Amino acid sequence: MKHTIPYLQRDQKPLVFAHRGASGRLPENTLPAFQMAADMGVDGLELDIHSTIDGVLVTAHDEKLDRISDRKGLIREKTWAEVRQADAGYWYSADNTTFPYRNLDYTLPSLAEMFERFGHLRLNIDIKQRQPPLVEPFIALIRRHAMEQNVMVGSFHDDTLAAFRRLAPDIPTSASPQEVRRFTLLDMVGLSRLFRTQAYAFQVPETHGRWRIVSPRSIRNLHRLGLHVHVWTINEEADMRRFEAWGVDGIMSDYPEKLLTIFGRM
Repeated sequence: MKHTIPYLQRDQKPLVFAHRGASGRLPENTLPAFQMAADMGVDGLELDIHSTIDGVLVTAHDEKLDRISDRKGLIREKTWAEVRQADAGYWYSADNTTFPYRNLDYTLPSLAEMFERFGHLRLNIDIKQRQPPLVEPFIALIRRHAMEQNVMVGSFHDDTLAAFRRLAPDIPTSASPQEVRRFTLLDMVGLSRLFRTQAYAFQVPETHGRWRIVSPRSIRNLHRLGLHVHVWTINEEADMRRFEAWGVDGIMSDYPEKLLTIFGRM
């Protein structure tokens, strides 16, 4: 049974995480979107990181700038100054017709800026970039800002997460894809009690392909192992209420205001 870490302690359940900030209302992974979510009173912010060619860790989901901005190309092949010039609100649209956030100074923040502005919140950070590795500078930045107890680190790359755990065993991580698969298979055959992990939480979608990951039974069995369950990305109110009733420990949403309203916190 794992001990409870500060990141997972809460007065109210479930924890509310803003997925890429209040990204249902403002351009994702921008300071205004994160600030809006923080002003709402969320418990944490979910974000992703890449690194520029000159070593600055950037808050961005995609490896390329193409989908969200007026610039093109890989973040890892650009300088921080070049990334900073990208208009991260360029393609944001509520109706797929108008683009009201163009030329309004919506830029991607550095991770250092996120620590400085939102270090009082839980920051859920997904390492997106695999090559070149950014684990060591990421750990150094966490320690420089004394954020060891305010972050939870995850990755869709098993080797990246393993490297992070090896170099920083004291910093909380979520389950790797391989660990999620292993638990799900064990749970299907009634052997979830045999599951072992260094993770403190499962941060997962309800389903993946034909596999059901989150269910009342899996939540119950993960809790017996001392693990918390955070589910993503939940934007419909009926689903939010259902997961609350199932007893999940956290919900990530593009619309955190919906969660806060349902939970009587807004």
